[in-house]
Order: sequence, then C-alpha cells, then structure tokens
Amino acid sequence: MLLGVNIDHIAVLREARKINDPNPLDALGICKLSGADQITIHLREDRRHIHDNDAKAIIEQSALPVNLECSINSDIIDIVCKLKPSRATLVPENRNEVTTEGGLDVKGNFEKLQKVIDKLHANEIEVSLFIDPNEEIIELSKELEVEWIELHTGTFANIYAMLNTNLSNTHHSIKELELSKQELKTKLNKSVKEIENSSKLAKKLGLKIAAGHGLNYQNVTMISKIPEIEELNIGQSIIARSVFTGLNKAIIDMKELVKND
Repeated sequence: MLLGVNIDHIAVLREARKINDPNPLDALGICKLSGADQITIHLREDRRHIHDNDAKAIIEQSALPVNLECSINSDIIDIVCKLKPSRATLVPENRNEVTTEGGLDVKGNFEKLQKVIDKLHANEIEVSLFIDPNEEIIELSKELEVEWIELHTGTFANIYAMLNTNLSNTHHSIKELELSKQELKTKLNKSVKEIENSSKLAKKLGLKIAAGHGLNYQNVTMISKIPEIEELNIGQSIIARSVFTGLNKAIIDMKELVKND
C-alpha cells in the first residue's frame, strides 16, 4: 500500500497567523525519510492554504512524486500544465466548503473533463479523478481514459466517527447521522461494500485505484485491507498527530497501519 502524505494543513497553520512559518517545503525531506511514497497538495482557487509559489517549489524540489489536487477551472489547469506535477487529481471545489465534500460530477461535466484530461495528457501529466464509489461513474472514468481514480472515503469516515468516537457529543456532530448504533453499523457496512465493489470494478477495467478523505489512525485499516486499492492519500490526521509526536513518527505510524503483509 502506497502512502501519499497531504501537507496542505502545514500551510493551513501558516495562513492562520499570516506569517511564513511553518513552511510546507520543510516537510519534504521528513516525508521521504519517514517512508512516504508521494507528496499530495491541493492548489485551491481561493488559495486558502497552498499558494502558487508553494506548489512550484514543492514540485521542483520534492524527491518524491507530487500529486497536485485541483479543480477543472481553466486558469488552474493552465497553472498545473506549467508546473508539471507527476499527477493531477481533479476534484470538485466549493469555496464555502471546509473540505472537499464529495466526488466529481463526472456525468454532468463529461465533455469539459475530456478537454481538461486531454490537455493534461498532452503535457505528460497523468490524471486521476476524485469520485464517489459508484459503478456508473467508474465506467465513465474509464471512457475518459484516465490512469487513476481516487475513491472518496468521506462518507465512510463520517459514519465511522459517529459510531466509534465521541463526535456525536461535540459541536461538530453530524446531524443526519445522529442515528442508533445499529443503524450506523448498517450504514458503515454498506459504505465499505460500495468501496469494495467499486474497487473491484475499477481494477477489472484496468484503472489504478487510490482512496482518501477522512482517513485516520482509527479507521484506515478497514480501507487498507481492500486488495484492489493500491494507494491512500492522507493529510489532516497525520499533520494533527505530528503536533504531538513529530511528523516523522506520525508518518511511520500510519505506514505501519496500512501495510499489507
């Protein structure tokens, strides 16, 4: 199982104080020495954390492949083509969201996506689509001739948190998931099965499969055990743990959890 470490939240801390520290660039060597397989960053349209100069410096200086998450906005795609990361992961983007809330609307944006993907491929950038675990969307992704899909695990993570943590007792409780434990268990099993079935179909179609969003030290093994998934992209939980343990140990601990021996 490959591990992509998303370092956006280092820039979140920097932007919270509007200064130049901590610098996400400083994480590159630590990630490599700790066993990370990839650096993931998200260049948002509103530049709320990673900025253009961050993306440029990270792509130029990282010894690990860089996976650049981005919207299909034409101005952003032009920047991605100039920066030439190893991979571009196309994601939906809503400026009012706290974090990405779901997968791409592949069906509704099929023609626009085709043009964006063709442009990225012309610039020798491999492409991944961040999608919900849905068989129709996977088949459409194959038609678009991308190399990768990344399955959105946010729904799974939310259900898991409401069932197995104290989230329901906090001000961040998810109202629509304030259900009985049995109802949450049923929903969790259904969510995992959707991810499993989607992974099997994608593998059958010849797509490479990643997964990410909301994965943490408590829930990750339920996803890492799915054999068709070959990469996980994890950020917030690793950076959060690093506050207490240091980034090196936080990455090593996650690598240990996702090993498929």
